[in-house]
Amino acid sequence: MVLKEDVQTGETEPLPAAAGGSLPSPPSVLPKHVSSVDMTCEGCSDAVTRVLNKPGVQVDIDLPNKRVCVDSQHSVGTLPETLKKTGEIVSYLGPQ
Repeated sequence: MVLKEDVQTGETEPLPAAAGGSLPSPPSVLPKHVSSVDMTCEGCSDAVTRVLNKPGVQVDIDLPNKRVCVDSQHSVGTLPETLKKTGEIVSYLGPQ
């Protein structure tokens, strides 16, 4: 934090960020990973949602294209193993 001092009174106060004070932290960006999951119905997509329902995980399911996009700070190595708990065939396609 940058402080501004009043030379007459000796008092200090924080400068706003635009004037050189501390800047707010940028929003955290979660890595996005795409997998192909052999989903054929809403029951399948519900199973994917269930196994990925964890704190810090955001899931976007594209049922017609059988794609699952996961935003997470968890290890990418755990993603295919977690998705396989649905009983479906899973292929990791890579980061988005």
